[in-house]
Amino acid sequence: MRLIKARVANYRSIIDSGEFDIERLKTILVGPNEAGKTVLLRALQQLNKPEDVEGFDALRDYPRSKYNEITTGQVDPDKVKVVTGCFELEESDKALVPSEYHECQYQFTRMLNNSASHTLINAPDKKKLGDIRKSLARMAAHMDKQHAKLSDSEPDTSPSKKLNGVMSSWHDGSYISDEMANLLKKWLDNFYEFVEENNEQEEKRHADLLEIIKFNKSRDDVLAVLCKRIPVFILFNNYFNVKPSIHLDHLAQRVDGNLLDDKYYDYGNLCLLKLLGFTARELATLGATPSPNINDPAALKSYRDKLDTRSYQLNAASVRLTKEIRSVWMPNPERPEADKLKVTADGQYLKVVVEDDLGVDVELDQRSEGFQWLVSFFVVFFSEAMDKHKNAILLLDEPGMSLHALKQRDFRETISRLSEGNQTLFSTHSPFLVGPDELDIVRVVEMKSREQGTVVHTTLSSEDPAGMLPLQEALGYDLASSLFSQQRNLILEGITDYWYIEATAGLLKESGKIAINDKIALVFANTAGKVVYYATILHAHKLKVAALLDSDSAGDQAAQQENLVHAVGNKNILRTKDYCDVGKAEIEDLLRSTLVSIVKSEYGVDLLEKSEHQAERPIVELFSKEVDGFSKYKLAKAYIRWTRNHTLEDLNANEISQWEKLIEAINKSLK
Repeated sequence: MRLIKARVANYRSIIDSGEFDIERLKTILVGPNEAGKTVLLRALQQLNKPEDVEGFDALRDYPRSKYNEITTGQVDPDKVKVVTGCFELEESDKALVPSEYHECQYQFTRMLNNSASHTLINAPDKKKLGDIRKSLARMAAHMDKQHAKLSDSEPDTSPSKKLNGVMSSWHDGSYISDEMANLLKKWLDNFYEFVEENNEQEEKRHADLLEIIKFNKSRDDVLAVLCKRIPVFILFNNYFNVKPSIHLDHLAQRVDGNLLDDKYYDYGNLCLLKLLGFTARELATLGATPSPNINDPAALKSYRDKLDTRSYQLNAASVRLTKEIRSVWMPNPERPEADKLKVTADGQYLKVVVEDDLGVDVELDQRSEGFQWLVSFFVVFFSEAMDKHKNAILLLDEPGMSLHALKQRDFRETISRLSEGNQTLFSTHSPFLVGPDELDIVRVVEMKSREQGTVVHTTLSSEDPAGMLPLQEALGYDLASSLFSQQRNLILEGITDYWYIEATAGLLKESGKIAINDKIALVFANTAGKVVYYATILHAHKLKVAALLDSDSAGDQAAQQENLVHAVGNKNILRTKDYCDVGKAEIEDLLRSTLVSIVKSEYGVDLLEKSEHQAERPIVELFSKEVDGFSKYKLAKAYIRWTRNHTLEDLNANEISQWEKLIEAINKSLK
């Protein structure tokens, strides 16, 4: 299963985060210090935490400013919802449940007292007695007729009398419980002989009733199956470092004496031992055991077997870690950071060393901080997930902060590779871990006030400028790096225009239809009014420039500015109305039919008929009026998700034709 939505409430700095979407592969949480990013990740982990991670504690975890609500009895911890996750079923999950549940979503909630509840969304509703009362009455009436034909039958033993006795204390609003289902099944079975033979209608009614009364149990069985398939949530932060050299006896003494007050200090090492399959005491004892007398073959064999077991398990762990690190840590394929990782035991010391390309063993702490972080990450990841790591969600708290800024940009790809195997959420305030093409997967975390608590924004907005700073810096850096690097530049009004062109051009290119010249840089100016400034700067550097403007009033005003005409020329000012039949068209009108279907799925509002009857009306104007809470940003983001699971053939012929003409015009203007 994959997490698609989440919500956290009543946890430390979070009063109510609000529901926020989780991306299929990678989701980025940005925000300033003290916004609540770490707290959010810790709460999410509780959806299905590793066994050795502590659960919620009302004293420590309920918002401190509201704790008197618990002490005074106003709030019952048993009824406080803390974290809710909504999961989408994957093919492997669907294979285990009936087909009528394949399109449903599984929702799981963890309470403050660590109990849980779950339900299904968009699944067939649970059956109530009222749903079948009439059918039962008809079945009983039919049985009574057959029952009365038997001379030795008493009226008080009629099927209807027995049914009324069974149902005497039940109400139409009652869900059919297992007990009710058993009693009804017993009644149907006991009186089946009174169903008239060859009466297809009543035979079918009898069979349908048997199916309906066991439906709720089937639904509960589906819940039980899906509950066991919730991914393990593995939280990793920068404090969980594996030490390059561990004194086993000292660690064993701390474990035996329950002296691990500083969890972060020993946590990485304990995870390493768990991965190896040993306790600190087992390895410490073995390291202190002298070789047996040569005249005692049995003792010698036992001693050798223990040493071999240790050696083989250390070697297996070394091979596994090396393989995984090589698969994701590839900053320079021609000269890899690590050739081979080794975990070795020497007396009372357990060591983690790296064999470099010269064959020299070097202690882990002599490698880069970033590489140490990655080794520690995989140790924690594999030990906590163990055999469940294929069904784990990674929660990374400020990953890669020890890396150089430019190395962080490389590490961005490492996280992307990790997310292909394990859905990943990570927090950061580094602009170098947010790619310019990743703004649609960013969630802004902010805390405007302690009273309001931590809130997660599902759009790129924040009342706290510090929350947007990583995004602004990421865009600023990328723009500064690329603004003058391309000879050909197409200036767009805003980021949603960029998304629509990038995503749709990708569909066209994949289908072999047409592609935007890969030498053309797409530059978005945030508003139509700023297009002229970008054009003027680029033109001054003797670069080729074109601009794509919507045909609304803002676009008209920008298109008429003399500076823009001078910078790009009339022929290079492209207008959306020239590629569709809407007079005041915005870029969304080039995808009119597809966006109508996306709005229906995202907002539950069907505007197909109105869009067809008002074909000259800009589609965004229609959405804004008819759809509560409509957002151009959210719509563009939904379209990006749509393109990831669809092909060009899923657009209609008119849309394809319009986009082919637009891309052809872009290429021609910047040839």
